[in-house]
Amino acid sequence: MSDTPQALPRHLAVIMDGNGRWAKARGLSRSEGHRAGTETAKRLVTRCRELGIAHLTLYTFSKENWKRPQDEVRTLFDLLVRFLGNELASLVEQDIRFNVLGELEDFPFAVRQALSHVLKKTAHCRSMTLNLALNYSGRAEILRACRRLVEQGVKPADITEERFSAELFTAGQPDPDLVVRTSGELRISNYLLWQSAYAEYYFTDVYWPDFDADELDKALAAYAGRQRRFGLTGEQALQAGD
Repeated sequence: MSDTPQALPRHLAVIMDGNGRWAKARGLSRSEGHRAGTETAKRLVTRCRELGIAHLTLYTFSKENWKRPQDEVRTLFDLLVRFLGNELASLVEQDIRFNVLGELEDFPFAVRQALSHVLKKTAHCRSMTLNLALNYSGRAEILRACRRLVEQGVKPADITEERFSAELFTAGQPDPDLVVRTSGELRISNYLLWQSAYAEYYFTDVYWPDFDADELDKALAAYAGRQRRFGLTGEQALQAGD
């Protein structure tokens, strides 16, 4: 394992892509690819907790994923419920608070019940927050925030970035500093559109099941080597960091 860079993101967001292609390359079913991807997610959570990354968001199931074959969707739900049941004790032991980004009403009862149980049992945890983006859409999240502000009677002149952010699923959390996408795809797929406005992006050809600690360290090293300017010049950014 390579040395971990000192400059770490407070919030790491990941688009876990490539389970199906990983499986196909090995003559396995897509379900086997998703199972392998779940194991990778477990290891990533533990590694980020060890490193001290305070917020980790995993793109787990998008609104668009409902269009996939129903057998695959059921497999994803089964893996999710199993993950929640198996990892609850570990989350509590590691002081990791579980959180969901997305609309849960459309999920089967067993999935909603499992999610609610883990949300309740980890609500007191403070060392790290694990967000799963489930039934999530960045555009839908923005529309939801707009509707909530309208329902509250907020005047247009009173809508600020801070007020708007407070209506997002990530309210109270810092925006992602680093967004990682595996499998070689170069798009953001409707993921954290508002929150990632100034995020650094890291793309890798590695399929998600093969994204191990060394691959994470490569992503973190790339992030540490970048200068985040937020609209400033390079010189201004250096002075602001002093």
